[in-house]
Amino acid sequence: MYGFEALTFNIHGGFLEAIVRGHRSGLLTAADYNNLCQCETLDDIKMHLSATEYGPYLQNEPSPLHTTTIVEKCTLKLVDEYKHMLCQATEPLSTFLEYITYGHMIDNVVLIVTGTLHERDVQELLEKCHPLGMFDSIATLAVAQNMRELYRLVLVDTPLAPYFSECITSEDLDDMNIEIMRNTLYKAYLEDFYRFCQKLGGATAEIMSDLLAFEADKRAVNITINSIGTELTRDDRRKLYSSFGLLYPYGHEELAVCEDIDQVRAVMEKYPPYQSIFAKLSYGESQMLDKAFYEEEVKRHCLAFEQQFHYAVFFAYMRLREQEIRNLMWISECVAQNQKSRVHDSVVFIF
Repeated sequence: MYGFEALTFNIHGGFLEAIVRGHRSGLLTAADYNNLCQCETLDDIKMHLSATEYGPYLQNEPSPLHTTTIVEKCTLKLVDEYKHMLCQATEPLSTFLEYITYGHMIDNVVLIVTGTLHERDVQELLEKCHPLGMFDSIATLAVAQNMRELYRLVLVDTPLAPYFSECITSEDLDDMNIEIMRNTLYKAYLEDFYRFCQKLGGATAEIMSDLLAFEADKRAVNITINSIGTELTRDDRRKLYSSFGLLYPYGHEELAVCEDIDQVRAVMEKYPPYQSIFAKLSYGESQMLDKAFYEEEVKRHCLAFEQQFHYAVFFAYMRLREQEIRNLMWISECVAQNQKSRVHDSVVFIF
């Protein structure tokens, strides 16, 4: 019941909410990023991070460091925090936390299937998978030739099974089909997560609806831009859009017929929350769109912490930490490749 969460929330959720708010205070600040951007080598980055919560994870790493090592260790910290919270959680929070990992599962499935298609080594692909999206039978994905086999041999026993109902076909897997599969799975996942949050009710439903709606709209825009100039028909494009969000349904109808980035822009500028995002871009430009979306996403996730007694803080924290890892990866790559002039191009400040 909305407004009455304070009466009962702390019985099961109070301890974990305190934990996640504590973790949030450990996120890197603008001052940290400014210092990291001044670093000359990856060892300088390691030295600066040793004073943060990442310190214990990086302290035993020998020189010379690689970007992948820094990203791997920072991700390990996120995974440890997630597992600790999941162990302490009771229903329905434990299910909510599991939902957060399904997106990574979808990405891992697509990574393995695409890598196998291009004859890459399965072990090498497994190392690139996100640890939050791992499941027992993931290595056997490599044997599947089409969607039906993928489902029957591997995914029927995973949490992704219900999402596969829409994309089981006997067509052989190729790059186009795999991309359609990724977006169909993501659509089913977001809609399922949205319904679950609505069922929880209260502040969780209110805040998560906003966060998931933004995610769905962002994906709709990306699908539209990426499918311009491909053989994907308007109807196929429309099928990949989620059935909720600010753009649903009229914005989706307009996006489905867009032929270039400026038409997408014209559609999005009719929606006030997205007007400010597209105002940052010059006409015909889509390179900076991802950064503009990430900045808006970070702003919304930070706002989730302004309210109490709801589960959206767990989702927001995981996303903020993932953004932080993306920032660290970009800074490390710029330093490693001696491209320090570009270091601010993709860094999204969280605070």
